[in-house]
This record gives sequence, structure tokens and C-alpha cells, in this order.
Amino acid sequence: MADLIDYSGSFDPDFSYDKLSKDAMLKMLKAGADYIRMIDGYWYLAVMKECGNDLAFKLDSDIWEKLGAYTMELTRKMLNIGGDGVDAAAKSLQASPWSLMYDIKAEMKGDNIAIISFLNCPTLKSLMKEGQGREKLICHKLEYRLMEVKARVFNPDIVVTPLKLPPQEPGSDISCQWELKLERGK
Repeated sequence: MADLIDYSGSFDPDFSYDKLSKDAMLKMLKAGADYIRMIDGYWYLAVMKECGNDLAFKLDSDIWEKLGAYTMELTRKMLNIGGDGVDAAAKSLQASPWSLMYDIKAEMKGDNIAIISFLNCPTLKSLMKEGQGREKLICHKLEYRLMEVKARVFNPDIVVTPLKLPPQEPGSDISCQWELKLERGK
């Protein structure tokens, strides 16, 4: 492994990602995650323009419910995250490829409660800049449903409660904040 910090030198016909340094690889992973976010945003806007926001939101929700579960299952499998508790869900949220776009703060409050905070969300920033109020639909409805879908990959008894949703409090970098609480047998 060459541990390249970038690819500024001569052309390498045998280039592969395993020649990159850890920092360069993380930059590429973050760029890939941002690329996926941008595809989602542009796709949504194109459908909204042609068919209206109701259909765009419905289709986006259907797709992300499937992908939310898939991403948690994939992360769990790839990183060997075992268990059916809140800690397993919190670890998978922290390590998900999607999380590279956010600064995620996860705290365990005992064995059965986690507080997950998403800081400086680029999607929220774009929605606020757009100024159409879609953050209420995306953040309050879709993201709430997606957090439930992601948590239930681990245990159907994990209850998701939004603690902070947009609009952001002045001076706060918390875009949204969630409580995951295991209530066995509920």
C-alpha cells in the first residue's frame, strides 16, 4: 500500500483505492456519501417539478424506507454489530455510510436509551435556503419514519421520539435530535 495522500503525481495504470492513505480514503467516502445525497435531492426536485410535491414525497419516502433498513442491515453485517438493543442501533447509526455527511453525536443514557443528535445537516441547510417550508415535511415526517424503520431493524420494541426538529434553535448546531428507547413487550 502506497498511502497516497492524493493522486497529484504521475498517472498510475495500476491505481486502486487501496493505495490511498486513510485520510484520502475518508475524503473519497465522504464525497461518495455527499454524491448520493445530491442524487436524492436532484431526483426529488425533478419529480416535484414534473409531478408535484405530493408524488415526489411519496416516492422518496417509499425508496428511503427500503434503503434505510438496508443500510442498517448492511452496516450491522459489515461491522459485526450484534445484539438487539438500543446500543446496536446507535452503533449502526454512527457507522452507516450515510452518516459521513453529518456530524453525529450519540450518547447512551443507561442500557435502554440513546440520544442521537445530527449536527449541521446539509439537507436541512439546502431546504432552508430553498425557503419553501419543505423541511417540515422532510424532517418532521420522513426522517421520523426513517428513524423508526432503522431502529426496528434491531428491535421492534425500540420507540423513537423526536426531541428537537427544525427549525433549529438560534445558535444551536443541532439539526435534529432523537431518543431511542427500548420498551420490551410494548
